[in-house]
Amino acid sequence: MIKTAPLKLISTLFFTVILSSFQLHAKSEGELAAGMVNPGHEEHPDWFKVSFLDLYEDIEDAADNNKRLLIYYYQDGCPYCKKLLQENFSQRSISDKTQKYFDVVSINLWGDKEVTVGDRTYTEKEFAEALKVQYTPTLLFFNEKNKIVFRANGYYPPEKFSALLDYIGQKQETKISYQEYMEKVNPQVSSGRLHDDINSVASITDLTQATKPLLVMLEQKKCVTCDELHLDILKREESIKLLSRFNVAVLDMWSEVMIKTPSGKKMKVRDWAKNLDVKYAPSLLFFDNSGNEVFRADAYLKAFHTQSVMDYVSSGAYKKQSNFQRYIDERADHLREQGIEVNLME
Repeated sequence: MIKTAPLKLISTLFFTVILSSFQLHAKSEGELAAGMVNPGHEEHPDWFKVSFLDLYEDIEDAADNNKRLLIYYYQDGCPYCKKLLQENFSQRSISDKTQKYFDVVSINLWGDKEVTVGDRTYTEKEFAEALKVQYTPTLLFFNEKNKIVFRANGYYPPEKFSALLDYIGQKQETKISYQEYMEKVNPQVSSGRLHDDINSVASITDLTQATKPLLVMLEQKKCVTCDELHLDILKREESIKLLSRFNVAVLDMWSEVMIKTPSGKKMKVRDWAKNLDVKYAPSLLFFDNSGNEVFRADAYLKAFHTQSVMDYVSSGAYKKQSNFQRYIDERADHLREQGIEVNLME
């Protein structure tokens, strides 16, 4: 790629301007869950950018697409990196928002790949030393002028991380301080619990024992959208009626618990979720009495669409009408004919 402007030395761009502007925090936010030690290598989302680690070029590429560059420093065996990948990026709203605003490039804290910054070249670990990266994950947010505008040392919980993405992605740092912004938006905190009180399967570890169509909800504890699903949508009268048509199992998508899947295979829940290519929480998977997955909902849905999904499967309509959107339109018209108000956003 042709550079249209001369590149300055890294010492000018990074050290004198940037490092003096940010304070390193000696402790990540939150405490580690019990047993959360050295998880080993964790796969990164497939939407992370494949980069030659020429940072100025990556910044320019991102700017051409109206995005910014986000550098993610990680190391294998880092439990907070695992939390970032599993608890944050597994939520569709966060994943979509990150991809909307940023090109994400991962760099190994101890790696030996070459990192090019202007006319200087480092190894990954040398660059980490130059920037005094001491914790993982460390997230470096760059603006279009090759400067770091925010540095997040350590793990941010989902609700705070989502607000940070908005703050940098919408370029609010030029208008308001981070502290003032966070006080203004007051991000919602998740309940931190798995909503498994609606389980109605005979055995949570044997999903072959289905006397009705099976609904498996793969979720996680720190998940605002899971809270909304269970504390609002599924408590509505129509939802309760529709849920009664299923055997329901709510599972932690990262659980190490061994189960027998609807098809009869024995494996850990997390491995099953991976085999099913489940990436987001909550994901609602519907199975017939033969253990075959017949439909899934893995997007953010309000009450009407959630109820429509359950009705679509439990009524057997999916066997006759393969286009779910057409089914939704027909169901909405039918309800209106009965004098029932249909609000798609409540």
